[in-house]
Amino acid sequence: MKRTIRNGICTVLAAILFAACGSPQPPEHFDVIIRGGDVYDGLGGAPVKADVALTGERIAKIGDLSSATAGKDIDATGLAVSPGFINMLSWATESLIEDGRGMSDIKQGVTLEVMGEGWSMGPLNDELRALVKSQQSDIQYDISWSTLGGYLEFLEDKGVSPNVASYVGAATLRIMEVGFDNVKATEEQLARMQDHVRLAMREGAIGVGSSLIYAPGNFADTDELVALVAAAAEFDGRYISHIRSEGNRLEESVEELIHIARVTGAPAEIYHLKAGGRSNWHKAEKVFARVEAARAEGLAITADMYTYTAGATGLDASMPLWVQEGGDEAWFARLEDPAIRARVKEEMMSEDTEWENLGLHAGPDGVLFIGFRNPDLRHLIGKTLAEVAELRGTSPADAAIDLVIEDRSRVSTVYFLMSEENVAKTVAQPWVSFGSDAEASAPEGVFLNSSTHPRAYGTFARVLGKYARDEEVITLQDGIRKMTSLPATNLGIRERGQLKAGYFADVVVFDPARVQDHATFEEPLQYATGVQHVFVNGEQVLEDGEHTGATPGRVVRGPGWTGWVDSD
Repeated sequence: MKRTIRNGICTVLAAILFAACGSPQPPEHFDVIIRGGDVYDGLGGAPVKADVALTGERIAKIGDLSSATAGKDIDATGLAVSPGFINMLSWATESLIEDGRGMSDIKQGVTLEVMGEGWSMGPLNDELRALVKSQQSDIQYDISWSTLGGYLEFLEDKGVSPNVASYVGAATLRIMEVGFDNVKATEEQLARMQDHVRLAMREGAIGVGSSLIYAPGNFADTDELVALVAAAAEFDGRYISHIRSEGNRLEESVEELIHIARVTGAPAEIYHLKAGGRSNWHKAEKVFARVEAARAEGLAITADMYTYTAGATGLDASMPLWVQEGGDEAWFARLEDPAIRARVKEEMMSEDTEWENLGLHAGPDGVLFIGFRNPDLRHLIGKTLAEVAELRGTSPADAAIDLVIEDRSRVSTVYFLMSEENVAKTVAQPWVSFGSDAEASAPEGVFLNSSTHPRAYGTFARVLGKYARDEEVITLQDGIRKMTSLPATNLGIRERGQLKAGYFADVVVFDPARVQDHATFEEPLQYATGVQHVFVNGEQVLEDGEHTGATPGRVVRGPGWTGWVDSD
């Protein structure tokens, strides 16, 4: 009897073991599998043939997933699969309010817009909120927030396709606490500015951003900038700057940024690195060497750039800073005074100035108009300053002054300043990433009321097409590194910038043989081609080159974020 029971138990156990070993296990299942692509992890190494699986907002697995199933399969045979691209200098602050799709960038594979070049969309007091409202043009919106964190959360709640992040603007802080005058901040004002920085950092700001060729940002001395960056550094924040000069005083301005990094211990980045003006082109190599020396010293100095020989800003960059002191209305009023106008014209034509005179560097033929607030002036879009002066029968300086007065704005302007040789050399620097320095728009709606710089539609595709594939200035894998893991590291953000299991699923699938920019200075509103699929936080926003309408973008917060804090 005991033997019978024992034999029965053995039979049952054997059956269980056989069933366990012999029954096939269910295949792994994921939300999405991108199959058979050339996978670039973002770190600069050669690609590997692999499948990439996404589940929810994360990358679930990378490898041979031929036996796995998915809710959606994407055939990436012959295509590159990479992390989403990071736009280190985005002016999508208002364009995303108008159109959350961010079309011109999403179609290039951009999944993160980083804002805050001197000006940020917070903090705002009542006076500054009213000023912003008064300066709105084609894009009109209510301002319901008062802090930078509040603005970013507003975008997320509204619904945007790309992720968003921001530095807090040094000029914004100065306007709030000091105003538009060229005066030194008092100790009390500086302390309040530092407190604004600390709040922004706790809300997730990346650090402090400055823009030092413009009024009133230029009125901040080095000590003021050091104080603001030191406050950000308490939270492991960064410093990023449109340095005080990109032309005649380029080397001295790079030294100021390096000094701020050394004193505060904060990593520091140069916005849109360039040597502006033919007489300054030879300085590019000296700047490269100076940055390399600072990095060898142990300082985290980096730069970003856009891939064109022209920049874009306003006619304020062609006029002395003293005439702009006190804000726009004071500027316009001074220009209408004949004696002041004569002095301004004289300085606009002088080589011997301390301020950054982009109009003189570019020359009247190299100043191109791309946008006006005044509808009566929009027929001048696409014309140069020289052409407008000839049409009006005036000098270029007079034409520029008249346009500012008539438009009641700085007037959106392209300046041709750089050499293509230097652009290519800058692309090749290992510590340089990329930023469009532009909005993320679409060739439709209110965006048709003005032109733009082609960098808005082509910066990132141009890296992959022109500089990697066609001219071989860099390799494709290094171009991807410079748009993914490099900027993510420089920003101090976590779990983005690489294709790695557990990281957020910001993913781009593109054709290396076909990726191409098409925007030109004559016709800038043309989408890039060659990017097939884009995922943001695991949700597909571009499918077969067409926007899906999805808006999964989120606020990407910097290293100082301490969780949810009060903001509105």
